[in-house]
Amino acid sequence: MSSNIRVRFAPSPTGHLHVGGARTALFNWLFARREGGKFIVRIEDTDRVRSTEKSERAVLEDLTWLGLTWDEGPGVDGGHGPYRQSERLNIYREHAERLLACDKAFHCYCTDEELEEKRKKALAEGLVPQYDGKCRDLTPAARKELESEGRSPVVRLRAPLQDVAVSDLIRGDILFKKEMLGDFIILRSDGRPTYNFAVVVDDALMEITHVIRAEEHLPNTMRQVLVYELLGYRLPVFAHVSLIVDKDRSKLSKRRGATSVAEFRDQGYLPGGLINYLALLGWSPPDGEEIMPVSELINKFELERVSLSPAAFDEDKLNWVNSHHLREEPLADVAVLAVRFAETHGLIEPDFARFEAMVDLAREGLARLSDLPAAISFFFDGDLEMEEEAREWLSRDDAKQLMASLVRRLGESDGTIDAGLFKATLKAAGKDAGIKGKDLFMPVRSALTGRTHGPALGEVAAVLGRERVLERLARAAGQD
Repeated sequence: MSSNIRVRFAPSPTGHLHVGGARTALFNWLFARREGGKFIVRIEDTDRVRSTEKSERAVLEDLTWLGLTWDEGPGVDGGHGPYRQSERLNIYREHAERLLACDKAFHCYCTDEELEEKRKKALAEGLVPQYDGKCRDLTPAARKELESEGRSPVVRLRAPLQDVAVSDLIRGDILFKKEMLGDFIILRSDGRPTYNFAVVVDDALMEITHVIRAEEHLPNTMRQVLVYELLGYRLPVFAHVSLIVDKDRSKLSKRRGATSVAEFRDQGYLPGGLINYLALLGWSPPDGEEIMPVSELINKFELERVSLSPAAFDEDKLNWVNSHHLREEPLADVAVLAVRFAETHGLIEPDFARFEAMVDLAREGLARLSDLPAAISFFFDGDLEMEEEAREWLSRDDAKQLMASLVRRLGESDGTIDAGLFKATLKAAGKDAGIKGKDLFMPVRSALTGRTHGPALGEVAAVLGRERVLERLARAAGQD
């Protein structure tokens, strides 16, 4: 399927990708993929103080890790670049000159100090601070005199005295009253554009058809609509999605824990799990199904099903969603992501097939990969960390006899120990000792893992391997 749908995600590289930004990028990406359109990434880096190359790399790495690959953007030229605003300054100046030439903009020489004084006065009088139009109709002579004083002008849009109507795909029709507008700055005195000017120029030239973003940008929309109209560009379709809030409906902040994609990655969430959960924040699938792979999210996603209400971030639900993905996603993919979590805790297994088997046994009970090291540590050499209940099972009078019988029977077999062999041998050893059920399995599990709960014993024994199984059973039998 092909279409002329073009959407964009335009992060400012001033830190890691926040989950709110990731959700916005995801909604854009899902919409583009469903409609057969293009997903563009544009870097809004005109804030020279806060924007850094390091942050840009981090944001792009986060998007890549999530699987939100872009059709155009940094490193992928689609004929609408450059894709960094810092490389488009001449384009903004040219557009500002166009507006100045047809008297739709004007130079303003008011200093920051003068404007601040007027702002304070308006507030003191109970008025909304608004530019008073002092420089709106300066004569060439007046401009020349102000420039002779060393004043560098900004460029302000000459806002028409009219209300601005915006049709929003999620929020319906919105009317902004003319009193809210004023002659706002579009180009600073150093030649850098303001956000509301640059974003319109970029979206128009990049042929963006749908602007999908957070509702916090809604107040900017009235100014951007004016810029579109005065430049003669066609308006895109706007869709402002609700904010993500904390459980108590306050703004999502670091005090609740992780808020960036990088933090969730470091905690061991899978890309598929985090994507699945973020999609459910403010959007609901038509069939009510909540656990979905990305391909299913693409097929079901519709902007019309995005809610107006703020979405509350629930880490318990994120863990629930991620646990499903840990169990259901391809084992090899999960194991590759799991390696660094194991190795960080010194659990290094050179045989990747064996490591995969460990992950497969452990993932049933995991919410995230950061829990994996504790779940698989007993597979590795070294003294077992023994739970108190496991010690109690091993201290029973019949435990040593059971272990000795199991060691003897396993020693009679040659080659590797697989799950079937261990299960049959365990049953026979139980008969030798006159033990069955929980009294049979619990001491053996305790001897092999130091724990009283875990995966099927036969599978555990197969992954531990013959040498470790015999060594641990012999130790429990007092034969070491």
